[in-house]
Amino acid sequence: MLKEEIISKVLGRNKSLFEEDINLNLLNLKRNIEEKKILVIGGAGSIGSSFIKAIIRFHPKMIVVIDNNENGLTELVRDIRSDKDIIVPQTFVTYPVSFNSITFRKIYDKYKKFDIIANFAAHKHVRSEKDIYSIEALLYNNVIHAKDLIELIKDSKPDHFFCVSTDKAANPVNIMGASKKLMEEMILSYAETINITTARFANVAFSNGSLLEGFLNRIQKVQPIACPKDIRRFFVSPQESGEICMLACILGSSGDVFYPKLDASKDMIPFSSFLNAFLNSLGYEVLECSSEEEAKLNMNNISSGKYPVYFFNSDTSGEKEFEEFFTEYEVVNTNSFQKLGIISKKSQYTRSDMNIIIQKLEHVLSSKNVTKKNIVTVLKKIIPEFNHIEKGKSLDSKM
Repeated sequence: MLKEEIISKVLGRNKSLFEEDINLNLLNLKRNIEEKKILVIGGAGSIGSSFIKAIIRFHPKMIVVIDNNENGLTELVRDIRSDKDIIVPQTFVTYPVSFNSITFRKIYDKYKKFDIIANFAAHKHVRSEKDIYSIEALLYNNVIHAKDLIELIKDSKPDHFFCVSTDKAANPVNIMGASKKLMEEMILSYAETINITTARFANVAFSNGSLLEGFLNRIQKVQPIACPKDIRRFFVSPQESGEICMLACILGSSGDVFYPKLDASKDMIPFSSFLNAFLNSLGYEVLECSSEEEAKLNMNNISSGKYPVYFFNSDTSGEKEFEEFFTEYEVVNTNSFQKLGIISKKSQYTRSDMNIIIQKLEHVLSSKNVTKKNIVTVLKKIIPEFNHIEKGKSLDSKM
């Protein structure tokens, strides 16, 4: 409950941002979900599990969950089966396998056809561009394996297919964001034959591996905190992240990209402000330090209610100071939902184009001498608006 209380206090919301949109569309959601067979890939993660909790209330017949995080799946099952407000579907089964494996294909063949497929398997952190090996894994997961998935399901296509994106796909400045922009183009090239949607959204507060979860972990482990003072982000709760994906998946038209209607002047919060409010909500006063070393030396002040924090200006690759959900060249619809906007778009590439692009990408990745610079050059040719920020330093170099 601690995370929920903190999210409510800091974001200033005591109910979901999308509650009204859900209530206005209850019948449509029920009609499209009740008694349906659902496949969730990457369902053990923060967003995937929140999607399951959002969609399960509409009584699907079956939910099959795929994730290579065995421990995460174990907790997901315990969480779902322990929740007094959840009616577990007739079939609720999890498989600890990768969605690009032969084993997954066997599982898919076993069930024959799903009504709804949602893919949350993705590298989502900017720090994933720290070395060429991490970059390769990111591109395979976010783009190449996502394409393989669509090829697998296209002959027994679901009524709804969803593949998660990110706000960082809008005018990307890091390889992760560029990979998700390329993923958008790739899945949208299938939009005329498969009912396919995606969503860009804000930072999910306290999601796995997020900076906010890092804050909480540091406090629980009685360790100092490092926080950028020049980076602003939009935030949604884990519950809201699952709901926006459900609404996009079920209510979107093929080719739609959903995003939350948040106000840049009011809702884009500096990490430093979030941290100050976070620590104050726990009864601490911030003790500002000028270095990581100073923060470590001041750990004895915690017992007197002063928490050491090293605030720094961001100096790592791929970090944009602010967030945006769409570009000036994209057509936006803000009238269909109360708190959701929609970017209606078509891929600038045909499926034949995308096949060639993916082949070229795989060819570059297969080189023993491939470098990060090579990858950035290739991605810039595919995504002209990709303006990579290179500073020669990774987030892994920080506390």
